Amino acid sequence: MGLMTEPHAEGAPRTVSVGIGAGAEAVPETHGKELATEDMILNIGPQHPSTHGVLRLRLTLDGERISSAEPVVGYMHRGAEKLFEVRDYRQIIVLANRHDWLSAFSNELGVVLAVERMLGMEVPVRAVWTRTLMAELNRVLSHLMFLGSYPLELGAITPVFYAFRERETLQAVMEEISGGRMHYMFNRVGGLKEELPLGWANRVSQAVADVRRRLPDIENLIVGNEIFIARTRGVGVLDRETIMQYGVSGPIARASGVDIDLRRDEPYLAYGELPVKVVTRSAGDCHARFEVLLEQVKVSLDLADACVERLLELPQGPINQRLPKVLKVPEGHTYAWTENPLGINGYYLVSRGEKTPWRMKLRSASYNNVQVLREMLPGHLISDMVAILGSMFFVVGDIDK
Repeated sequence: MGLMTEPHAEGAPRTVSVGIGAGAEAVPETHGKELATEDMILNIGPQHPSTHGVLRLRLTLDGERISSAEPVVGYMHRGAEKLFEVRDYRQIIVLANRHDWLSAFSNELGVVLAVERMLGMEVPVRAVWTRTLMAELNRVLSHLMFLGSYPLELGAITPVFYAFRERETLQAVMEEISGGRMHYMFNRVGGLKEELPLGWANRVSQAVADVRRRLPDIENLIVGNEIFIARTRGVGVLDRETIMQYGVSGPIARASGVDIDLRRDEPYLAYGELPVKVVTRSAGDCHARFEVLLEQVKVSLDLADACVERLLELPQGPINQRLPKVLKVPEGHTYAWTENPLGINGYYLVSRGEKTPWRMKLRSASYNNVQVLREMLPGHLISDMVAILGSMFFVVGDIDK
């Protein structure tokens, strides 16, 4: 955490970090003048526990109250969009699944959906349902991470152990099918990497049942906790108009009453055949955002059960399409967007008919979700900043790409 103050005019009365706000009474100096307070510039980050990594917040403070806030991004920029342009359509998947490292499978989906659309390729039905199942399991894994880490940032250490117990239960079946714990690399253009292990669908069903049965343990620890309610209710309210201006999406937008979910509104994969329940709240505060995340876990577990049931009914068949040794995409462009755990994730693909993309632009959810902090933080105390920041559910790699 850095601390610095702006220069002041010669001879002007000056105090820094005296801990009084704009509404406090001024303290007279010995020579009869009133003691004036001066705005202080405070840097939170780019390495600070509450910023989830290398995000920097430049705050202007009046006492302990924030008068303006500027998110400063780019410390983790890796140039993924330019790297897409020098790798073929098989290789770019490994880059795409890393920007939001909690949602790797969902990140892969956007790429393969865009390429398949350009190729006019029909994916085997078993691959469609398996992709949908894995996307929902990945969504639960992402949400559980924030459900455990957010109370931790507010001082409650116990919930994170419960959340990670459930994560490990689901990670076991995801690791069994893909071989990876975070970066699954299981999607392929035309389907999935390989056939499902024998009995895997039944093990998924059991894992989902175990997580659903134990989820109330997390809920009972947090939701009704008096300290958690005091720190989150009415804090960091985000209104609908600001959401629309900044392009905020996902659980954060739905906690403010913005009823948008691509799984229901523009179905892809098998979502058109599933009863997708969209969870919304109207308060738009930190507490509402946490509630939406918790309820969405329950919805995703129900969707996972429906996918397993359908997979068990499907006859044996291919899980992918055979591809040529050199895969070239016809000239043209397309935009494929998906409802990622953190919000809308989109890939704009432009092809010149070669084996590599001519251009591939990434629209990541976290980038928009974190920019709105400049509107949310002013007027709040520094202690509330941690509660607000944790409730915005972002991954820094998804901001900097």
